[in-house]
Amino acid sequence: MRQLSEVDQDLIRLVQDPRFDRWVEQNTATGGCAHPIHLTGSTTTRDTATGEVLHHYDTRNEPGERLLIRCRNRRATVCAPCSRLHAGDTFHLVRAGLVGGKTVPADVRERPRLFLTLTAPSFGPVHRATADGQRCRPRRDAGRCDHGRPLGCPAVHEADDPRTGQPICPDCYDYPAHVLWHAYAGRLWKAFTDNLYNHLAARVGRTRTGLRRSLRISYAKVAEYQRRAAVHIHAVVRLDGAHGPDDPPPAWATADVLTAVVRTAAAAVRLRTRYSAALGEHELRWGTELDARPLRVFGGGEGLADDAVAAYVAKYVTKGATDTGAGLDHQISTPDDITAAPVSAHVRALMRACWRLGGLAELEPLRLHAWAHTLGYRGHILTKSRTYSTTYTALRAERADHQSGATQLTNADLITDAHWRYIGSGHTPGAALLAAGIAQDHARNREIAREELGVMSTGGGGA
Repeated sequence: MRQLSEVDQDLIRLVQDPRFDRWVEQNTATGGCAHPIHLTGSTTTRDTATGEVLHHYDTRNEPGERLLIRCRNRRATVCAPCSRLHAGDTFHLVRAGLVGGKTVPADVRERPRLFLTLTAPSFGPVHRATADGQRCRPRRDAGRCDHGRPLGCPAVHEADDPRTGQPICPDCYDYPAHVLWHAYAGRLWKAFTDNLYNHLAARVGRTRTGLRRSLRISYAKVAEYQRRAAVHIHAVVRLDGAHGPDDPPPAWATADVLTAVVRTAAAAVRLRTRYSAALGEHELRWGTELDARPLRVFGGGEGLADDAVAAYVAKYVTKGATDTGAGLDHQISTPDDITAAPVSAHVRALMRACWRLGGLAELEPLRLHAWAHTLGYRGHILTKSRTYSTTYTALRAERADHQSGATQLTNADLITDAHWRYIGSGHTPGAALLAAGIAQDHARNREIAREELGVMSTGGGGA
């Protein structure tokens, strides 16, 4: 045994455990989660009318006296099984707000809706990917910056060129402004949505209060890092009546009106950062590049297809830092972590700017040390307005009820007494190998199911 590797020894220990079959069942239920949460405790469900115990569960009879549940990490680079599930939930969440379902009425598909992209402003010229043999920054006699570097770039960069997105001159690049823009991105979005109401009211000759009595703006948005490591925002924006998705908007509220107002509302956003003796005061705004396109139902008519937009958003929310090349998937504890990070020089400079600015007392509320791994960007990758559609919690509860076979009794008929405690997370070396195999089996089964559905949809197969 001592000559075996740590993984082999752990595998032997696991398979010899009398409760190994139950361990496999638990890990299969998590889909082969790469970093499961370990809980201990019990749950008892009673009928409120009779006091009868309808269900009791206790972890004392489980392997290791613990229950494994999914980590629910959205990043494919951290946990592929949970990421895949999160992508599916995101698809249904976004799609429900576009075409209905999941408590959202089907007539939302007839509402004015846009797929909107808002970008960050320039913090300094960067190398860019070009097409058809065009040069990056062709400038004849462009001269040099104050640091002696050429202001132009005659090279042709492919999309995967490591120089794409890197500053022409790192010393000229405004790293503090980039970091502060990320830190205030949530407030910039709030200012934009406030402006939407104001500009819509001005366009139709109403007060903001009067407009809110007949109109509500609903949205779902996702943040995406560009190659220059600056976040831009993709959003689905929908116009409803004052009471939300069950209420149609006024007849004058059209996609054309929304498109026009989106541009003026974004251009008018101006936010000032808190004054700092070291930095002064920065004025923050959206970039000049703005894209707003109407959405169509499924595949007909003009504009982007609903399902395509939902699939795009779902695919993006699962990307980790390894995929985007912007930051890390875990928090930074010390400046040494930044030095050792496997990132580009540009991203490392942004992390160092976060750490440096995070040490300023006047910027402490921005918590830049805690968010240095995301380059100062705070908050969730995907957020939505309250009435846009369903929630992740509702989708997960629906799936859990479906998998377990929900009881016919209503919640009013039941009382649940639950006592749970966190006792750890992750896998031992042998367990990690077995869980990876379970995840691969799940992925293979899904692929086979998709192939079978493809054959059925094309009329293939024999009797």
